[in-house]
Amino acid sequence: MKLLVGLGNPGSKYAETRHNIGFRFLDLLARSEGLCFAAAPRFHAETAQWESPAGRVLLVKPQTFMNNSGEAVGALARYYQVEAEDIIVVYDDLDLPVGKLRIKTGGGHGGHNGLRSIHAHLPSRDYVRVKIGIGRPPHGDITAWVLGKACEGDRADEARIFAALLDELKPLLSGQTDTAANRIHLALNSGKA
Repeated sequence: MKLLVGLGNPGSKYAETRHNIGFRFLDLLARSEGLCFAAAPRFHAETAQWESPAGRVLLVKPQTFMNNSGEAVGALARYYQVEAEDIIVVYDDLDLPVGKLRIKTGGGHGGHNGLRSIHAHLPSRDYVRVKIGIGRPPHGDITAWVLGKACEGDRADEARIFAALLDELKPLLSGQTDTAANRIHLALNSGKA
């Protein structure tokens, strides 16, 4: 089994914010596959089971708020005996420009509080990160930026990234992260996505 985790904050107040890009991706995937999320209060999450072309996947939206995302991820990983290498986390990245995506395995948290929490609740940092760029504010408070709504152009870039990511989920879930990353990069830069 794999865990495919989207990071965000629970509640309609946050649904359209930059910080909730992980939730929005999982919602799109669930709609495209005819899946429904259900509350999993024991794990402080909403989950959906998916029999993907690459095997069984549990879609996870932690309901602990971003800064405590690791509580849900760690509890689910322990319960289902999922190794860190079989966890993929989709989240917003301030250090990537809007319209860019980067996939990597392992590393630090880069100042992202959701990842910081996941690091505290998993025995290994060797999970796959799917970073979706939201850019930095030209000036002002970063908190207001991540909790603000993206403009129409940024949402169009988000839709392009989501489409390219959906197309490459099978290799990504099969552990072919480099293949998936290269194909997504080509799609985004060729205008096909």
